[in-house]
Amino acid sequence: MNKHILIVGGGYVGLYTALRLQRKLGHELRNGEASITIIDPQSYMTYQPFLPEAAAGNLSPRHMVAPLRRVLPKVRILNGTVTEVDHAARVVTFQPAEGEARKVSYDVIVMAAGSISRTLPIPGLTDIGIGFKTVGEAIALRNRVLHLLDVAESTDDPEVRRRALTFVVVGAGFAGVEALAELEDMAKDSTRYYRNITPADLRWVLVEATNRVLPEVGPEMGRWTLEQLRERGIEVKLDTRLESCVDGHVVLSDGSEFEADTLVWTAGVKPSVVVNASDLPLDERGRIKTTAALTVAGTRDAFAAGDVAGVPDVTNPGQYCAPNAQHAVRQAKVLADNIIRYLRGEQLVDYRHKYVGSVAGLGLHQGVANVYGVKLRGFPAWFMHRTYHLSRVPTLNRKVRVVVDWTLALFFKRETISLGEVEHPRDGFRAAVATMRH
Repeated sequence: MNKHILIVGGGYVGLYTALRLQRKLGHELRNGEASITIIDPQSYMTYQPFLPEAAAGNLSPRHMVAPLRRVLPKVRILNGTVTEVDHAARVVTFQPAEGEARKVSYDVIVMAAGSISRTLPIPGLTDIGIGFKTVGEAIALRNRVLHLLDVAESTDDPEVRRRALTFVVVGAGFAGVEALAELEDMAKDSTRYYRNITPADLRWVLVEATNRVLPEVGPEMGRWTLEQLRERGIEVKLDTRLESCVDGHVVLSDGSEFEADTLVWTAGVKPSVVVNASDLPLDERGRIKTTAALTVAGTRDAFAAGDVAGVPDVTNPGQYCAPNAQHAVRQAKVLADNIIRYLRGEQLVDYRHKYVGSVAGLGLHQGVANVYGVKLRGFPAWFMHRTYHLSRVPTLNRKVRVVVDWTLALFFKRETISLGEVEHPRDGFRAAVATMRH
């Protein structure tokens, strides 16, 4: 009997679960006794810890993504979104990128749709705000920063110049601190090619609603990171909220107001919206209610893991596993094995982890790490950050390409070119057509 396993989401959990199933169910897949389908809007998995390096130009964006069809030749990949999950009928509504929506049936479902940026109803947030969860956002942000340096160099208006050279990042977790540190490092490095811009002209503001930065690495390393950022001239505003940013006029809860053309929003994530269009049980935080064995609570033929799931932390009773890559990759291994056990009628095992620690990059040759209780900072932490994430990038192909990018960066200066026109490739052609009409 053909058991159809449907995986909703092709991120960490989706890719790594399918990889393991593909390997362990090789015989069943060949004989038609099992089949696997992944549904995801993209045809690739993004290794998000490398987004800051891609934004800073240390890494080619193509090398931080894994193409699903190449990595998973035995898996059917459907590009589009799941708009509804009717688990009682074992069917989902699939909306492809083009064309009519259709139903896709399954025997076992894996909810691995991940998370989206958690935003707040702040006036003007959509005017200048940009998230930092996708390759597109990282590259657009890089192009924007470099384009604004060009704007500042080419204007005589001090207000336009000041606004262009002011960059705001909201959220002082991993994503916010790493994005800010890498971009600030790149922008400062780029000023050498401009006659009228010095590093002192750049204004970087980090806004955090709580009283600490990088809570993931512990209080001591967090304080050291805060000192490092302030030494670099970055304004870090703790216990401060963004009140509004209408038309680029930024207003903070500490009373300060200023103009800025760029605002990066990294203030947390929330489960993918698909959880609200399903009949699967949710917990108090809006995540799919999940057991320690990564099954959906009180439900047969359903599994969940990663950011979309509330997975109990059995090593810390009463707590849940944090929504990070470290857990997602490890959960995928247990998830795939439990699906195989489930299909074979065997006893499932709980997801149990030993906390490794956290590593964060703070720009070229700078970092902070707390691994197995060993606290590192500066170059050793930066080296550990790169080594750890290199070991986690899927496929040898991508590992080699990343190492080549890093090696070239040792010998050659990074590119500081804005290719913002790639986001609007038809503008030039439209302008040419318009001149013909006149």
